[in-house]
Amino acid sequence: MIEADYIPIAALNQYAYCPHRCWRMFCAGEFIDNQYTIEGTGLHDRVHTLGSNHRDTTWQVRAIWLKSQRYGLIGKSDLIEESDGQLYPVEYKRGQRGDFDNDALQVCAQALCLEDMTVNPVTQGFVYYAHSHQRQPVPLTPELREAAIATIQAVRTLLTTGTMPLPVYTKRCRGCSLYRQCLPQASKKVNRYRERE
Repeated sequence: MIEADYIPIAALNQYAYCPHRCWRMFCAGEFIDNQYTIEGTGLHDRVHTLGSNHRDTTWQVRAIWLKSQRYGLIGKSDLIEESDGQLYPVEYKRGQRGDFDNDALQVCAQALCLEDMTVNPVTQGFVYYAHSHQRQPVPLTPELREAAIATIQAVRTLLTTGTMPLPVYTKRCRGCSLYRQCLPQASKKVNRYRERE
C-alpha cells in the first residue's frame, strides 16, 4: 500500500458524523471554519506540541504519527499514554460529551494503529472533552472494533469512488461548518417535490 492510499484517521470521525460532510472534506476538498472548528483547531494547536513527559507513573507522548498497514490508516495522535505496560490513546475534543459515536470510532482507529505498530493489545482509550474538563473512557469492545472496521471500509469506498452521499438533515447539521454548502433541508424539499411529480 502506498502512502496516498492510507485513510486519514480523522476521516472516520467525519464519516460517522455525516457521510456527506466527509465527502465534502476529503473528496471535494471543501472546508470552512466556524466557531466550533476554530475552537477545536486552537485546542489541537496546544495539544499537538511534540514531546513526552511523565505524570506520576504514567508516561505521555504527544503529537506522534500513528499508522496501520493492516487497516490502511494514518493520522496524528493527540496523546498516547502508557501505564503499567498498557498503551492507550487519548483524543482531545473541544466540546462536551455528545450523543454520537464518532469520537469513540476515532479513538478505536487510533488503538488499531497502536496495536499494529506495537503488536500489543489496546483495551481502552479516552476522549478528553475540553469544555467539561472530563475524560471519558472508551472501552474497545468487539462491537466498537467491528464498527470502526466497517467505517474504514465505507470511507475507503467513498474515497475510491468519489460518489457523493446525499445530504440528510439531522440535529448535527446545526453546528456543521459546511451547512451552507450542503443545505440538507433544501435537498429534502427538492426530493419531496420530485417524488410528487
